[in-house]
Amino acid sequence: MDTSNKYSAMFSQLVLMLHAASMQHLGKLKHPTSGAIERNLDAARAMIDMIEMLKVKSAGNLNEDETRFLGQILQELQLNYVDEVKKDQQEPTGTAS
Repeated sequence: MDTSNKYSAMFSQLVLMLHAASMQHLGKLKHPTSGAIERNLDAARAMIDMIEMLKVKSAGNLNEDETRFLGQILQELQLNYVDEVKKDQQEPTGTAS
């Protein structure tokens, strides 16, 4: 495997690791060790921001497939994040008796 292909594969693995962590924090995946669904929107936002930073900092240095892959991952996570935030806003805060 030449260096270019090696780095391309490593880049994809890094993005997928951040994607998995984001999905876990969004409550979409079980925690790998506890098996519990743990939701932490602040942590999810941090992971999504990290992927967005990679997109900005790597602009012009990725091939077409890497650029498309990164954009699709980011869009999927941003849409899921918005859905989760909306769920929080729609939940009743309590009922008056």
